[in-house]
Amino acid sequence: MQLQNKVAVITGGGRGIGRALAVAFAEKGTHVALLDLNAEHLEETRALCESHGVRAFSYLCNIVHEDEVSSVLDRVVADLGRLDVMINNAGITKDAMLLKVQDGKVVARMSLAQWQAVIDVNLTGVFLCGREAAARMVTLGNGGVIISISSISRAGNIGQTNYSAAKAGVVAMTTTWAKELARYQIRTGAIAPGFTCTNILDAMKPEMIERAVAAVPLKRLAEPAEMAHTAIYIAENDFFSGRVIEVDGAQRL
Repeated sequence: MQLQNKVAVITGGGRGIGRALAVAFAEKGTHVALLDLNAEHLEETRALCESHGVRAFSYLCNIVHEDEVSSVLDRVVADLGRLDVMINNAGITKDAMLLKVQDGKVVARMSLAQWQAVIDVNLTGVFLCGREAAARMVTLGNGGVIISISSISRAGNIGQTNYSAAKAGVVAMTTTWAKELARYQIRTGAIAPGFTCTNILDAMKPEMIERAVAAVPLKRLAEPAEMAHTAIYIAENDFFSGRVIEVDGAQRL
């Protein structure tokens, strides 16, 4: 796919990996539609993208709500005239052990609320955005590509039952959609980042970050721009579909 004058929609586009994705596509001459829940972050990213001479629109959207996703993607098509790349980047964490045991007694459990919040955003949100983007790509008749952000944690990570299940599901959907949507010239791809320098690390204690870095063979965290570079590759390579690219510094969980 030639990205000049195409349109990319990016969820969680306000900051972190989402902002890096938006700027990388803008640098390629792609017009961008940014979805997020934080208006201030959206405005900052929108301005960065427009500095590269492209059109950039921002939309407040909660991707767990079906009607909001449908409405916003209709607005994107109305505002920008097409939809070529859908990037499912938005995600949250609510980590907890499945069980917390002290002296042989269960004293805490991962709550249903913790489970459901992560599944809603990280899996159902990807489903809704992918489905609605695909529907508009089919209607517009130009094909396209759906890129979803998974995680190294999809292999299973202690304290992340909810997150690991969702991120594994993202890869399963990517594979399924590649088979179902190929007839409409719609490709799919997933990216599984390792530990990455984003705002999500702000809540981690320094010693936890040090342990995370020590576990990476390359001995550093990933940069958001490295994930964006991978997304550009998936979008531009017309024979790439249905696969996940691991960008994790050789780390395995």
